[in-house]
Amino acid sequence: MPVDPYILLLLGTVGLAALLPARGTGADVASGASTVAIAFLFFLYGARLSTREAMDGVRHWRLHVTVLACTFVVFPLLGLASRGLVPVFLTDPLYQGLLFLTLVPSTIQSSIAFTSIARGNVPAAICAGSFSSLVGIVVTPLLAAALLGGDGGGFSADSVVEIVLQLLVPFVAGQLLRRWIGGFVARHKKVLGLVDRGSILLVVYTAFSEGMVEGVWHQVSPVRLAGLLAVEAVLLAVMLLLTWYGAKALRFGREDRIAIQFAGSKKSLAAGLPMASVLFGAQASLAVLPLMLFHQMQLMVCAVIAKRRSHDPEAEALEEPAAAGRATVGTGSR
Repeated sequence: MPVDPYILLLLGTVGLAALLPARGTGADVASGASTVAIAFLFFLYGARLSTREAMDGVRHWRLHVTVLACTFVVFPLLGLASRGLVPVFLTDPLYQGLLFLTLVPSTIQSSIAFTSIARGNVPAAICAGSFSSLVGIVVTPLLAAALLGGDGGGFSADSVVEIVLQLLVPFVAGQLLRRWIGGFVARHKKVLGLVDRGSILLVVYTAFSEGMVEGVWHQVSPVRLAGLLAVEAVLLAVMLLLTWYGAKALRFGREDRIAIQFAGSKKSLAAGLPMASVLFGAQASLAVLPLMLFHQMQLMVCAVIAKRRSHDPEAEALEEPAAAGRATVGTGSR
Protein backbone atom coordinates (compact mmCIF):
# COMPACT_ATOMS: atom_id res chain seq x y z
CA MET A 1 0.00 0.00 0.00
CA PRO A 2 2.29 2.81 -1.22
CA VAL A 3 2.22 6.31 0.23
CA ASP A 4 3.24 8.77 -2.47
CA PRO A 5 6.17 10.81 -1.04
CA TYR A 6 4.94 13.75 -3.08
CA ILE A 7 1.67 13.68 -1.13
CA LEU A 8 3.75 14.15 2.04
CA LEU A 9 5.41 17.18 0.43
CA LEU A 10 2.00 18.54 -0.54
CA LEU A 11 0.72 18.06 3.01
CA GLY A 12 3.84 19.80 4.33
CA THR A 13 3.15 22.70 1.97
CA VAL A 14 -0.44 22.88 3.21
CA GLY A 15 0.88 22.96 6.79
CA LEU A 16 3.29 25.76 5.90
CA ALA A 17 0.45 27.75 4.35
CA ALA A 18 -1.63 27.21 7.49
CA LEU A 19 1.16 28.41 9.79
CA LEU A 20 2.68 31.11 7.55
CA PRO A 21 0.18 32.16 4.88
CA ALA A 22 1.30 34.73 2.33
CA ARG A 23 -0.26 38.13 3.06
CA GLY A 24 -0.12 41.61 1.56
CA THR A 25 2.86 42.10 -0.74
CA GLY A 26 3.97 38.52 -0.14
CA ALA A 27 0.60 37.26 -1.39
CA ASP A 28 0.92 39.39 -4.54
CA VAL A 29 4.41 38.03 -5.21
CA ALA A 30 3.29 34.44 -4.59
CA SER A 31 0.25 34.90 -6.84
CA GLY A 32 2.39 36.30 -9.69
CA ALA A 33 4.95 33.51 -9.31
CA SER A 34 2.15 30.94 -9.28
CA THR A 35 0.72 32.36 -12.52
CA VAL A 36 4.12 32.10 -14.21
CA ALA A 37 4.63 28.58 -12.81
CA ILE A 38 1.29 27.35 -14.17
CA ALA A 39 2.02 28.75 -17.64
CA PHE A 40 5.46 27.13 -17.59
CA LEU A 41 3.96 23.80 -16.51
CA PHE A 42 1.61 23.71 -19.47
CA PHE A 43 4.39 24.83 -21.79
CA LEU A 44 6.39 21.79 -20.65
CA TYR A 45 3.35 19.54 -21.10
CA GLY A 46 3.15 20.70 -24.70
CA ALA A 47 6.88 20.28 -25.28
CA ARG A 48 6.87 16.73 -23.90
CA LEU A 49 3.84 15.32 -25.71
CA SER A 50 4.90 13.50 -28.85
CA THR A 51 2.38 14.27 -31.57
CA ARG A 52 3.63 11.33 -33.64
CA GLU A 53 3.19 8.94 -30.70
CA ALA A 54 -0.33 10.20 -30.16
CA MET A 55 -1.20 9.75 -33.82
CA ASP A 56 0.22 6.22 -33.80
CA GLY A 57 -2.24 5.34 -31.09
CA VAL A 58 -5.27 6.28 -33.19
CA ARG A 59 -5.24 2.76 -34.63
CA HIS A 60 -6.64 1.49 -31.33
CA TRP A 61 -9.44 4.04 -31.38
CA ARG A 62 -12.06 1.88 -29.61
CA LEU A 63 -9.89 1.64 -26.50
CA HIS A 64 -9.13 5.37 -26.47
CA VAL A 65 -12.77 6.34 -26.98
CA THR A 66 -13.70 4.05 -24.08
CA VAL A 67 -11.14 5.66 -21.76
CA LEU A 68 -12.18 9.18 -22.79
CA ALA A 69 -15.85 8.30 -22.24
CA CYS A 70 -15.05 7.00 -18.74
CA THR A 71 -12.97 10.09 -17.94
CA PHE A 72 -15.13 12.87 -19.35
CA VAL A 73 -18.65 11.36 -19.45
CA VAL A 74 -19.16 8.64 -16.82
CA PHE A 75 -17.07 10.33 -14.12
CA PRO A 76 -18.87 13.72 -14.50
CA LEU A 77 -22.28 12.00 -14.47
CA LEU A 78 -21.39 10.34 -11.16
CA GLY A 79 -20.17 13.71 -9.91
CA LEU A 80 -23.48 15.32 -10.80
CA ALA A 81 -25.36 12.47 -9.10
CA SER A 82 -23.42 13.13 -5.89
CA ARG A 83 -25.26 16.46 -5.62
CA GLY A 84 -27.89 14.50 -3.70
CA LEU A 85 -25.34 13.97 -0.89
CA VAL A 86 -25.44 17.70 0.00
CA PRO A 87 -25.80 18.62 2.87
CA VAL A 88 -25.87 15.23 4.61
CA PHE A 89 -22.38 14.04 3.62
CA LEU A 90 -20.88 17.03 1.82
CA THR A 91 -20.91 20.78 2.13
CA ASP A 92 -21.50 22.81 -1.01
CA PRO A 93 -17.78 23.77 -1.41
CA LEU A 94 -16.69 20.15 -0.94
CA TYR A 95 -19.26 19.04 -3.51
CA GLN A 96 -17.84 21.57 -5.99
CA GLY A 97 -14.37 20.14 -5.35
CA LEU A 98 -15.67 16.60 -5.83
CA LEU A 99 -17.40 17.57 -9.06
CA PHE A 100 -14.21 19.27 -10.28
CA LEU A 101 -12.30 16.06 -9.47
CA THR A 102 -14.57 14.13 -11.84
CA LEU A 103 -13.72 16.55 -14.69
CA VAL A 104 -9.92 16.25 -14.48
CA PRO A 105 -8.04 14.18 -17.12
CA SER A 106 -6.54 10.77 -16.40
CA THR A 107 -2.99 10.18 -15.22
CA ILE A 108 -0.14 9.05 -17.45
CA GLN A 109 2.74 7.81 -15.28
CA SER A 110 0.80 5.78 -12.71
CA SER A 111 -1.57 4.35 -15.33
CA ILE A 112 1.44 3.08 -17.28
CA ALA A 113 3.15 1.74 -14.15
CA PHE A 114 0.12 -0.19 -12.91
CA THR A 115 -0.71 -1.49 -16.39
CA SER A 116 2.84 -2.80 -16.68
CA ILE A 117 2.73 -4.49 -13.26
CA ALA A 118 -0.59 -6.17 -14.15
CA ARG A 119 0.81 -7.36 -17.53
CA GLY A 120 -1.58 -5.21 -19.53
CA ASN A 121 -1.29 -3.29 -22.81
CA VAL A 122 1.36 -0.70 -21.89
CA PRO A 123 1.50 1.10 -25.30
CA ALA A 124 -2.28 1.54 -25.14
CA ALA A 125 -1.98 2.96 -21.61
CA ILE A 126 0.66 5.43 -22.82
CA CYS A 127 -1.53 6.63 -25.69
CA ALA A 128 -4.71 6.67 -23.59
CA GLY A 129 -3.04 8.82 -20.90
CA SER A 130 -1.60 11.16 -23.52
CA PHE A 131 -4.96 11.54 -25.28
CA SER A 132 -6.71 12.20 -21.98
CA SER A 133 -4.20 14.89 -20.99
CA LEU A 134 -4.42 16.53 -24.40
CA VAL A 135 -8.23 16.52 -24.46
CA GLY A 136 -8.36 17.66 -20.82
CA ILE A 137 -6.50 20.88 -21.62
CA VAL A 138 -9.63 22.02 -23.47
CA VAL A 139 -12.47 19.87 -22.12
CA THR A 140 -11.86 20.16 -18.36
CA PRO A 141 -12.15 23.99 -18.23
CA LEU A 142 -15.18 23.91 -20.55
CA LEU A 143 -16.94 21.26 -18.45
CA ALA A 144 -16.07 23.16 -15.28
CA ALA A 145 -17.51 26.38 -16.72
CA ALA A 146 -20.70 24.56 -17.78
CA LEU A 147 -21.26 22.46 -14.65
CA LEU A 148 -19.85 24.72 -11.93
CA GLY A 149 -20.74 28.13 -13.35
CA GLY A 150 -23.99 28.32 -11.43
CA ASP A 151 -22.56 27.01 -8.16
CA GLY A 152 -20.36 29.91 -7.13
CA GLY A 153 -17.38 28.87 -9.18
CA GLY A 154 -16.89 32.43 -10.35
CA PHE A 155 -16.75 31.63 -14.06
CA SER A 156 -17.24 34.36 -16.62
CA ALA A 157 -16.03 35.43 -20.04
CA ASP A 158 -12.92 36.84 -18.35
CA SER A 159 -12.30 33.45 -16.75
CA VAL A 160 -12.45 31.75 -20.14
CA VAL A 161 -9.92 34.25 -21.54
CA GLU A 162 -7.67 33.63 -18.53
CA ILE A 163 -7.89 29.88 -19.05
CA VAL A 164 -6.93 30.23 -22.71
CA LEU A 165 -4.02 32.56 -21.97
CA GLN A 166 -2.67 30.69 -18.96
CA LEU A 167 -3.24 27.07 -19.99
CA LEU A 168 -3.95 26.61 -23.68
CA VAL A 169 -1.58 29.19 -25.21
CA PRO A 170 1.52 27.89 -23.34
CA PHE A 171 0.58 24.30 -24.23
CA VAL A 172 0.27 25.14 -27.94
CA ALA A 173 3.54 27.09 -27.78
CA GLY A 174 5.25 24.02 -26.30
CA GLN A 175 3.88 21.83 -29.11
CA LEU A 176 5.02 24.31 -31.79
CA LEU A 177 8.52 24.59 -30.31
CA ARG A 178 8.87 20.87 -29.58
CA ARG A 179 10.80 20.39 -32.83
CA TRP A 180 13.64 22.52 -31.47
CA ILE A 181 13.43 21.99 -27.70
CA GLY A 182 12.09 18.42 -27.51
CA GLY A 183 15.58 16.93 -27.31
CA PHE A 184 16.61 19.32 -24.54
CA VAL A 185 13.45 18.52 -22.57
CA ALA A 186 14.05 14.77 -22.95
CA ARG A 187 17.72 15.01 -21.92
CA HIS A 188 16.90 17.03 -18.80
CA LYS A 189 13.77 15.10 -17.87
CA LYS A 190 14.77 14.60 -14.22
CA VAL A 191 15.67 18.23 -13.61
CA LEU A 192 12.55 19.52 -15.34
CA GLY A 193 10.51 16.98 -13.37
CA LEU A 194 11.75 18.63 -10.18
CA VAL A 195 10.78 22.01 -11.65
CA ASP A 196 7.32 20.57 -12.38
CA ARG A 197 6.81 19.39 -8.85
CA GLY A 198 8.26 22.53 -7.34
CA SER A 199 5.88 24.63 -9.45
CA ILE A 200 2.90 22.62 -8.23
CA LEU A 201 4.03 23.04 -4.62
CA LEU A 202 4.11 26.80 -5.21
CA VAL A 203 0.59 26.66 -6.67
CA VAL A 204 -0.64 24.70 -3.64
CA TYR A 205 1.02 27.11 -1.19
CA THR A 206 -0.54 30.12 -2.92
CA ALA A 207 -4.01 28.52 -3.06
CA PHE A 208 -4.00 27.39 0.56
CA SER A 209 -2.59 30.73 1.73
CA GLU A 210 -5.51 32.49 0.06
CA GLY A 211 -7.84 29.98 1.67
CA MET A 212 -6.39 30.63 5.13
CA VAL A 213 -6.65 34.41 4.70
CA GLU A 214 -10.26 34.06 3.48
CA GLY A 215 -11.09 31.68 6.35
CA VAL A 216 -12.44 28.91 4.12
CA TRP A 217 -11.03 26.14 6.32
CA HIS A 218 -13.54 26.96 9.01
CA GLN A 219 -16.10 25.34 6.68
CA VAL A 220 -14.51 21.87 6.99
CA SER A 221 -14.95 19.63 10.04
CA PRO A 222 -13.53 16.13 10.73
CA VAL A 223 -17.02 14.69 10.19
CA ARG A 224 -17.23 16.32 6.75
CA LEU A 225 -13.78 15.01 5.85
CA ALA A 226 -14.83 11.49 6.85
CA GLY A 227 -17.95 11.86 4.71
CA LEU A 228 -15.84 13.03 1.75
CA LEU A 229 -13.49 10.04 2.10
CA ALA A 230 -16.45 7.65 2.16
CA VAL A 231 -17.97 9.22 -0.95
CA GLU A 232 -14.65 9.08 -2.80
CA ALA A 233 -14.13 5.43 -1.83
CA VAL A 234 -17.50 4.57 -3.35
CA LEU A 235 -16.72 6.65 -6.45
CA LEU A 236 -13.41 4.86 -7.01
CA ALA A 237 -14.97 1.42 -6.44
CA VAL A 238 -17.77 2.14 -8.93
CA MET A 239 -15.32 3.32 -11.61
CA LEU A 240 -13.00 0.35 -11.11
CA LEU A 241 -15.92 -2.05 -11.52
CA LEU A 242 -17.40 -0.19 -14.49
CA THR A 243 -14.11 0.02 -16.38
CA TRP A 244 -13.29 -3.67 -15.85
CA TYR A 245 -16.68 -5.27 -16.49
CA GLY A 246 -17.74 -2.64 -19.04
CA ALA A 247 -14.59 -3.32 -21.08
CA LYS A 248 -15.32 -7.04 -20.82
CA ALA A 249 -18.87 -6.45 -22.11
CA LEU A 250 -17.39 -4.53 -25.04
CA ARG A 251 -15.29 -7.62 -25.85
CA PHE A 252 -11.85 -6.17 -25.15
CA GLY A 253 -9.07 -8.65 -24.45
CA ARG A 254 -7.50 -9.00 -21.03
CA GLU A 255 -4.51 -6.73 -21.72
CA ASP A 256 -6.76 -3.99 -23.10
CA ARG A 257 -9.16 -4.31 -20.15
CA ILE A 258 -6.28 -3.71 -17.78
CA ALA A 259 -5.24 -0.54 -19.64
CA ILE A 260 -8.85 0.68 -19.67
CA GLN A 261 -9.32 0.00 -15.97
CA PHE A 262 -6.21 1.86 -14.85
CA ALA A 263 -6.43 4.74 -17.34
CA GLY A 264 -10.21 5.14 -17.08
CA SER A 265 -10.56 5.09 -13.29
CA LYS A 266 -7.83 7.54 -12.27
CA LYS A 267 -7.47 11.31 -12.09
CA SER A 268 -4.36 13.44 -12.52
CA LEU A 269 -3.22 15.49 -9.55
CA ALA A 270 -0.50 17.18 -11.62
CA ALA A 271 -3.03 18.47 -14.18
CA GLY A 272 -5.82 19.21 -11.71
CA LEU A 273 -3.94 21.38 -9.21
CA PRO A 274 -2.86 24.16 -11.59
CA MET A 275 -6.25 24.09 -13.36
CA ALA A 276 -8.07 24.52 -10.04
CA SER A 277 -5.84 27.47 -9.16
CA VAL A 278 -6.89 29.23 -12.37
CA LEU A 279 -10.56 28.25 -12.17
CA PHE A 280 -11.35 28.77 -8.47
CA GLY A 281 -9.05 31.52 -7.22
CA ALA A 282 -9.36 31.96 -3.44
CA GLN A 283 -11.64 28.90 -3.24
CA ALA A 284 -8.99 26.64 -4.83
CA SER A 285 -7.83 25.21 -1.49
CA LEU A 286 -11.17 23.50 -0.86
CA ALA A 287 -11.56 22.65 -4.53
CA VAL A 288 -8.32 20.62 -4.65
CA LEU A 289 -8.82 18.84 -1.31
CA PRO A 290 -11.02 16.07 -2.82
CA LEU A 291 -8.51 15.60 -5.66
CA MET A 292 -5.56 15.26 -3.27
CA LEU A 293 -7.40 12.66 -1.18
CA PHE A 294 -8.60 10.75 -4.25
CA HIS A 295 -5.09 10.71 -5.70
CA GLN A 296 -3.65 8.91 -2.68
CA MET A 297 -6.62 6.57 -2.46
CA GLN A 298 -6.34 5.54 -6.12
CA LEU A 299 -2.61 4.81 -5.76
CA MET A 300 -3.14 2.56 -2.76
CA VAL A 301 -6.08 0.64 -4.21
CA CYS A 302 -4.68 0.30 -7.75
CA ALA A 303 -1.34 -0.95 -6.41
CA VAL A 304 -3.15 -3.88 -4.77
CA ILE A 305 -5.26 -4.57 -7.87
CA ALA A 306 -2.25 -4.44 -10.21
CA LYS A 307 -0.34 -6.93 -8.05
CA ARG A 308 -3.29 -9.32 -8.03
CA ARG A 309 -3.85 -8.94 -11.78
CA SER A 310 -0.22 -9.96 -12.34
CA HIS A 311 -1.01 -13.33 -10.76
CA ASP A 312 -4.26 -13.96 -12.63
CA PRO A 313 -4.39 -17.49 -14.08
CA GLU A 314 -5.10 -15.89 -17.47
CA ALA A 315 -1.93 -13.80 -17.23
CA GLU A 316 0.18 -16.78 -16.23
CA ALA A 317 -1.29 -18.82 -19.08
CA LEU A 318 -0.26 -16.09 -21.52
CA GLU A 319 3.22 -15.93 -20.02
CA GLU A 320 3.95 -19.68 -20.37
CA PRO A 321 4.00 -19.80 -24.21
CA ALA A 322 6.23 -16.70 -24.28
CA ALA A 323 8.63 -18.30 -21.81
CA ALA A 324 8.62 -21.54 -23.80
CA GLY A 325 9.42 -19.59 -26.97
CA ARG A 326 12.37 -17.87 -25.31
CA ALA A 327 13.66 -21.21 -24.03
CA THR A 328 13.42 -22.73 -27.52
CA VAL A 329 15.37 -19.85 -29.01
CA GLY A 330 18.01 -20.16 -26.29
CA THR A 331 18.63 -23.86 -26.94
CA GLY A 332 18.76 -23.66 -30.74
CA SER A 333 21.87 -24.82 -32.61
CA ARG A 334 24.34 -22.26 -33.90
